[in-house]
Amino acid sequence: MGICDVCGNDYELTFEVRHQKETYVFDSLECAAERIAPTCSHCGCRILGHGVQAESQIYCCAHCARLQGQRGLVDHQ
Repeated sequence: MGICDVCGNDYELTFEVRHQKETYVFDSLECAAERIAPTCSHCGCRILGHGVQAESQIYCCAHCARLQGQRGLVDHQ
């Protein structure tokens, strides 16, 4: 059994994720997203899909990027 790095649950079906030279143990995708998914620079939501990037900022969608003054971005299709 492993212990989830986010919630501390001691669970027999934990899994490991390697991300940016670190290895994490999770008991659910929800905990994995909470720890490693980036957040939108405008609205703060977790980005579980592709998102869009402008300069060093990442956004959940082109709409949020536009609200932050970024131009010319479109959502991935």
